[in-house]
Amino acid sequence: MTAPLPRWMKTATLFRGLKEVPGPRHNPTILGWLGSLRAWWRDDETPWCGVFVAYCMKEAGLPYPKLYMRAKAWSDYGALLRPDSLSPGAILIFDRTGGGHVGFYAGEEAGHYFVLGGNQANGVSVMKLGKSRLLASRWPKGEPVLGKPVHMKIGILSTNEQ
Repeated sequence: MTAPLPRWMKTATLFRGLKEVPGPRHNPTILGWLGSLRAWWRDDETPWCGVFVAYCMKEAGLPYPKLYMRAKAWSDYGALLRPDSLSPGAILIFDRTGGGHVGFYAGEEAGHYFVLGGNQANGVSVMKLGKSRLLASRWPKGEPVLGKPVHMKIGILSTNEQ
């Protein structure tokens, strides 16, 4: 039996498969997130992994960092959750060429995490990222951790999320 998902992770799963609109037009859902979060830009070309995480937290009635759009700003959000205690919905912050990446823990295998996040292959997807790239793992303060690590084998390895 699997543990129930935290409410922000339930929101995140609703958008799996959503994609950017190529060219000069933009996905209206992503534009809606930007408006809801009072972002100063209005396009789906600007990196939006932090926007996706912030929108899911906002919908769950939880706070998010002032600079939510910067992936690495999530590194001190909430409370530390040790990598050996991860649960679906944990916020994972990664290093990457040119900046960082943030998304939600969906599972793991030896050497890799499976991350549900935005701006992964220009959409919302589950992507496999190397554990060696992890900078921080966080959980919203005051929220109960509902599960435990999930071991799985799927996906392709990502080295530069966009």
